[in-house]
Amino acid sequence: MAGLKLKTHRGTAKRVKVTGSGKYLRRKASLRHLLTTKSRGQKRNLKGAAVVDATVNRMFNRLLPTK
Repeated sequence: MAGLKLKTHRGTAKRVKVTGSGKYLRRKASLRHLLTTKSRGQKRNLKGAAVVDATVNRMFNRLLPTK
């Protein structure tokens, strides 16, 4: 008898990308609103993706079992 299938957490799958080496990429926060009070350099540093910290990888492995 086969075991239960593991389901992907769809909310996490939409927000996180898995690289070829198995790391997780995420978007940076604080770039949605109230942008007029933030400096140009601060907004520039918030652009692009960031690598998820290694201490959280175990949680992401459970949320995204098939990735």
